[in-house]
This record gives sequence, structure tokens and C-alpha cells, in this order.
Amino acid sequence: MNDRIINWNLDPVIYWITETFPLKYYGLFFMTGIILAHYVAKRIYIKENIPIENLEKLFIYVVVGILLGARLGHCLFYDPSYYFANPVEILLPIKKIGDTYQFIGFQGLASHGGTIGVLIAIGIYCKKYKTNFLSVLDRIALVSPIVAAFIRFGNFMNSEIYGKPTNGNWGVVFQRDDLIPRHPTQLYEAFSYVLIFGILMLIYKKKKIKINGLILGVALILIFSARFIIEFFKENQVDFESGMMINMGQILSIPFIIIGLILILVRKKPNAQQSTVAKNK
Repeated sequence: MNDRIINWNLDPVIYWITETFPLKYYGLFFMTGIILAHYVAKRIYIKENIPIENLEKLFIYVVVGILLGARLGHCLFYDPSYYFANPVEILLPIKKIGDTYQFIGFQGLASHGGTIGVLIAIGIYCKKYKTNFLSVLDRIALVSPIVAAFIRFGNFMNSEIYGKPTNGNWGVVFQRDDLIPRHPTQLYEAFSYVLIFGILMLIYKKKKIKINGLILGVALILIFSARFIIEFFKENQVDFESGMMINMGQILSIPFIIIGLILILVRKKPNAQQSTVAKNK
């Protein structure tokens, strides 16, 4: 084979804690992303003199929102008929194999569902603690690409959500499935999110903006535009997508891009008095 082709055949399981309970790379990368995002968010809160206790409370809401939203999103968006027939498998990491249920871990998480889950969780948090919704979302949007990137690194370790075949001169052969060189779309997304994180941090540091929805809007546009484009190189995740012009991931990305545009266009501007004071400083 061509030297530029990578043959990938890593076992997704790092270690079997018990006979039925594995420690997987995916879970390890997922948690690493959350921990790093929490670390960066903590630095932001310290810089802005916001009590860290506020972040710790928010962190619990966000993690629960990600997990519940991502799981429910996968079940409802991609395979609702199966999960309506097997509802116990929606929130429990088990699957009925033969006549018995076996622990297999969660076999599907949807990023769009995770995003919706986080928005709902933050809304509940802000209502309970009487905090400005957009200001919290802006700060969470700053660090969200970190989590997204590590999730895709985990997908790569699992040899899943890979791309369509390339021309055979380069790519990654995911040997656990076939011997065809494919686009490593998990890495395309992961590195796109790392770049987006850098862009968001530059906006946050250089523009000296008021936290009022701009960062959230930019994040939604960049993240879901990247997702929309990269989906053209991906294999379809479920059979019903085969006859569609654009797949489910792209369809679900469009509303988030529109919301991002709206946030940028109609976000609250400083009033005339504030602008005059700023000019006189």
C-alpha cells in the first residue's frame, strides 16, 4: 500500500474492569474533554472575578445536559422505532441479546442532542439562580469545542463515524470494518473544533466585547458549518439517510447555524449613552 495510508486496528477497549464492564478510549477521551473544558472555564471565571462556586454548580447542570441530550438525541433522531420498542435501552447502557440484557455501554450519542440538552440545562440553571442566560452561554460556548474535539478523537479510537472511501492514494484503513482507505472524518472534525476554539478565544481576548451572545453566535455558526461540510465526506450513519440529498446530521445543523446568525445580527448593542462615555474615556 501507499506509504501515506494509515492502517488502523486499535482495540477500543483499554482494559476489562470486569468480564462485562470495559474501560474504553471513547469514555476516557470524553471525560478528558470535559475536564479540560472545566479547567479553561475556571480560568475564565477567575479572570472575570466570578465566584468559582457558580461554575461548580453550572458544571453539574452542563454535564447532565450533555449526557441526557446526546443520548436522547441519538435515540430520537436516528433510530426512534427501535428505542420506542426497547425504551429501557435509552437511558441504561444495556442491550437485549438473545433472551437476556447485557451491559455494552451506550452505543450512540448525538452531538446535536447534546447541544439541545446543554441549552435546556443552562436555561434551568439560569432560572434557578437568576443568572443572565446569554452571558452563561457565551462562556460555555468558549470551551464547548474542546469537548467536541475530544469526543471525535474518541470516535477515531473506536474506528467509528468514519468517512467515505478516498481515491486509494491516502487515507485511513479502519481494519476492524474493511480494508478500504477512507477519509478520517473524525480527525477532520476534531481539528476543526480545535481551530474554532482558538478563534473563539481570540475574539474573547482581543475584542473586549460585552458578553451578550456574540461568542455563542460565532460558535454555533463555525461548529455546525464545519459539521455540515464534513458530513459530505462521511458515510451515512443509518440506512434511511441513503436516499436523502443531505443527511440527518446536516439537516440538524441548519437550525443551529440560523440561530447563530440571528444572535449576531440582533444581539443587544450598547446604548448611545454607553457609546458616548466610551468615546470620552
